[in-house]
Amino acid sequence: MALSSLHLHELAFIFGILGNIVSFGVYLAPSPTFWRIYKKKSTQGFQSIPYSVALFSAMLLLYYAFLKEDNATMIITINTIGCTIEAFYLTIYMIYAPKKARVYTTKLLGLFNVALFGLIVVVTMVFVRGEDHHHLLSRGGIREKVVGWICAVFSVSVFAAPLSVMRMVIRTKSVEFMPFWLSFSLTLCAIMWFFYGFLIRDFYIALPNILGFVFGIAQMTLYIIYKDSKKPEAELCIKQADLKQLQDLAVDIKLGNIEMVEAADVTTFDRAPQVIEVIVEEMETETVTQDNNRGENDVVTAEVNNEKLPGNEGKDKVGAQALPRGESNV
Repeated sequence: MALSSLHLHELAFIFGILGNIVSFGVYLAPSPTFWRIYKKKSTQGFQSIPYSVALFSAMLLLYYAFLKEDNATMIITINTIGCTIEAFYLTIYMIYAPKKARVYTTKLLGLFNVALFGLIVVVTMVFVRGEDHHHLLSRGGIREKVVGWICAVFSVSVFAAPLSVMRMVIRTKSVEFMPFWLSFSLTLCAIMWFFYGFLIRDFYIALPNILGFVFGIAQMTLYIIYKDSKKPEAELCIKQADLKQLQDLAVDIKLGNIEMVEAADVTTFDRAPQVIEVIVEEMETETVTQDNNRGENDVVTAEVNNEKLPGNEGKDKVGAQALPRGESNV
């Protein structure tokens, strides 16, 4: 029996390490997006909600891990890393986001990551007892179970979030917004943490990852079904009204009204930043072409006028005769 318990502990340790590695990779998945934001000095219409939710989830699981009496190390390590990475992402976002998005993100973090999380901590510390009823900061007991259920419910809601993306894939028959490797990584992550929670008998960790595994398999199945499907023309087109507004925004960018454009809510358009960028590039190309043509016309006009001016021929001849021998007219 002791040997069996030892094997279970070793297996739990292995799955915990693998879960940390895969989760670390998932946390790093948005890094190309934020590198692009840093290079272009613009958030390009990206939303801060996913990163705020990820930060809240890591904070909640970290609080739960501190309340556990044993087998908490693996949960503490990965969620400490997660809090650090998500806080870094949000910092980059706040630096380069337009004023409207910055204000919205500040309110979101204040209400969600500070107020709600603080309320959960205060309520569970004051009104829910730990293992030791005489100490306010005691671990275990009913307090651990209550926070564990909160973590489980929130994890289920996070795992259910891809349903909207799956519905979009089915409707558009396009997997553009559902990368295969991200779905695969999330599925693998759910498998690792399920077995870790199962082996240490922590069902607040294990049960939500069953749902994560099911949704991950469903996403990969949809990817296989629709990966070779051609995008419908309706998906590639933009409504005339939207196109008109995007052109107006592009004109504002061209005229230097950057603050007004950044403050505009372009999130209602599909791929608005890319479309605006294309329009601006086309306008810049047309402007450069017009400037070049205007410059060539000015040069030709000047040459023609120079030839037609009376007395120019005589002045040129006089100037040429006045030069000393051996010197050039530079």
